[in-house]
Amino acid sequence: MSNIPETGRTPRVQTRLVVIQILVFSLLLTLGGRLWYLQIRNGKEYTDEAKSNHVQQVVQPAVRGSILDARGVPLADNETRLVVSASRTDLMKMKDDGKAVLTRLAGVLGMKPQDVMNKIRLCDSKTPKPCWNGSPFQPIPVTDEATTQQALTIREASEDFPGITAELAAVRRYPAPGKARTAQVLGYLSPVTDAEIEKAKDTDSPFLRSDQVGRSGIERTYDKELRGRAGVTRYEVDNLGRVMGQAESDPGVPGSTLVTSIDARVQAVAEYELHQAMKTVRGETDKITGRKYEADAGAVVVMEAKTGRVVAMASQPDYDPNAWIGGISAKDYAQLTDKNSNYPLLNRAIQGQAPAGSVFKVVSASAAVRAGYDFNDKYNCSSSYSMGNRSFANFESQGHGPITLGDALKFSCNTVFYRLGHQEWQRDGGLKPKKDAHDWFYRTAHDFGFGGETGIDVPNEVKGRIPDREWKKSFWEANKDAWCKQGKKGGSYVEQIAYESCLEGNQLKAFDSINFAIGQGDVLITPIQLATAYAAISNGGTLYNPTIGKAVISPDGKKVQEIKPKAHGRLPVDAQTISDLDKGLRSVVEPGGTAAWRFGGWPQDKIPLRAKTGTAQVYGKQTTSWFATYTDDYTIVMTISQGGTGSGASGPAVRNIYDALYGLDDEGNQDLKRALLPKPQAELPKVQPDGSIDAPGVTPYDPTSQLVDPAKKAEAAEKNDGQEPLHGPPPVWRD
Repeated sequence: MSNIPETGRTPRVQTRLVVIQILVFSLLLTLGGRLWYLQIRNGKEYTDEAKSNHVQQVVQPAVRGSILDARGVPLADNETRLVVSASRTDLMKMKDDGKAVLTRLAGVLGMKPQDVMNKIRLCDSKTPKPCWNGSPFQPIPVTDEATTQQALTIREASEDFPGITAELAAVRRYPAPGKARTAQVLGYLSPVTDAEIEKAKDTDSPFLRSDQVGRSGIERTYDKELRGRAGVTRYEVDNLGRVMGQAESDPGVPGSTLVTSIDARVQAVAEYELHQAMKTVRGETDKITGRKYEADAGAVVVMEAKTGRVVAMASQPDYDPNAWIGGISAKDYAQLTDKNSNYPLLNRAIQGQAPAGSVFKVVSASAAVRAGYDFNDKYNCSSSYSMGNRSFANFESQGHGPITLGDALKFSCNTVFYRLGHQEWQRDGGLKPKKDAHDWFYRTAHDFGFGGETGIDVPNEVKGRIPDREWKKSFWEANKDAWCKQGKKGGSYVEQIAYESCLEGNQLKAFDSINFAIGQGDVLITPIQLATAYAAISNGGTLYNPTIGKAVISPDGKKVQEIKPKAHGRLPVDAQTISDLDKGLRSVVEPGGTAAWRFGGWPQDKIPLRAKTGTAQVYGKQTTSWFATYTDDYTIVMTISQGGTGSGASGPAVRNIYDALYGLDDEGNQDLKRALLPKPQAELPKVQPDGSIDAPGVTPYDPTSQLVDPAKKAEAAEKNDGQEPLHGPPPVWRD
């Protein structure tokens, strides 16, 4: 018993006991409320989450659909390889962040340890390539060229390689049939990012962390169709990770097959001829500067004139899209993005911009007709045209006297168009434009499709530039502060120009319109725009959206969705003017025309050819070569940056492409057995019931096919059997 009497408890002790009782009661009440919240209020939610914690899913990536040319020859397909991957999540749980494991792995694969570690580091703004720009929670490929022995070593000693897997996988392949890389058209793949997964999670085509997505070219445009849907199998597991049973499965669906309008044979010829033309012109001298032509970039487009379908599209410099497979190396990435390499990732057929030069004169001739001038009236082709104290010379200062607009195209007479451009500027009010100024030359250029997108089905097309009054004003507003700061009256030439631009840069001046009339000044166009416009002249006036995709075929071959040609407008002239333009362009390749020397012996009676040469001046650079041509079937446009004259640099290459298309020899004799495409190919490759394509050179993807041996692949490349795309002559094609 206590020696303290009952009456001995002080009020202080009693107060403490009451406080303790209140605290205990409060804690019990709080705990009870929390249990009610967890078990009753949100019980179902946490139960569902608990169930999901005991479900593991295994993802089987879908086989990406093939990309075929118009005959069914694969431009992009898949091959079975042994892929060694590392789980960054597992490695980061180790004390040394997995460095010891990766070092052992490097020894097995014959790689440097640092190279292996670089492969699995995450990309950010400061991390150089190679790095991983996909999700950090999915296996990261270290190599896709492991040998069977390397894979066995990793799998048999799995305790030495935790977090490392070696599995069979379908890997993208760009086989370059006939050495046709088709690089910028096809594009390339890279892993999906967390941001893309989040953005697409509520769409009808969500991403899985294992997905590879198209980053450029038609791999990007048709990514949804090509990607398919990965298979997902879910397993119930206990707390120790042991499989207790299978919950459910979502079967995978392979990607659809994309048939394109590209013909691999024509593509090979186009790439080779563009490459050779640039190589040849580098050995020639610029008469003005006395320097060798640099010919640093170029592009060529071959298009069906009546549909807008692209038969071939080449851009130089180019690259091997296989470099991106399995993660691009630091060396390759640096080369592809280096200024000294002149940015081979650019598709200069849709992204290369340059002044148009004389190929633009079809626009100016059409504008003159819209303004009320008669196409067949006589216009003075003098050796020069003067405006105040300035003189604008004809090409090589040669005059032809009074000629029609058709002859102005034939002889590429600048002064005829100088005069017309100046007169229209004056009629519109000059420096003080009328409220109802017609601006026929600028309006016609827009109506021909220049200064806007053509709608081609590859991403990142640029619009070029038509420097009309609106553009002059917006350009001045964006630059006037810098001009005013730099400008100085009576200073150096550069300072004087800046001073004038500060005060009057928003005005469309006479010399702007004079230069615009021959495609010079601030004009910028792209090869695909020019090809679309000239194809419209050929087909009677319809401006088609250039298209590369021709059809999408379902994995089982039962559904064929044809991608039909679409038009986005018509030329802004009547049928008579189109006929007059056609006659003028036909005379360009006939005796006396600027391209006649390149088309001697051409069978004009059987295959009428029309053309326009262009030699565009570019500030600070050598002239750009343009050559725009068409027949009743095809339109071919070629350009070479810093390549000299149109007919001189590009003419022979374009002639050779036409010879290959129609099967012509140097004398113009036709052999249809040698012709690649004497007429555009209308039919799609035949689809078999099993989904395979009945076409020459097509082998359907088989996941159980024999593995690719890297040693044999290297040996094949050394023999130059066509598996590695090189700029050698295209093979002689025989169906």
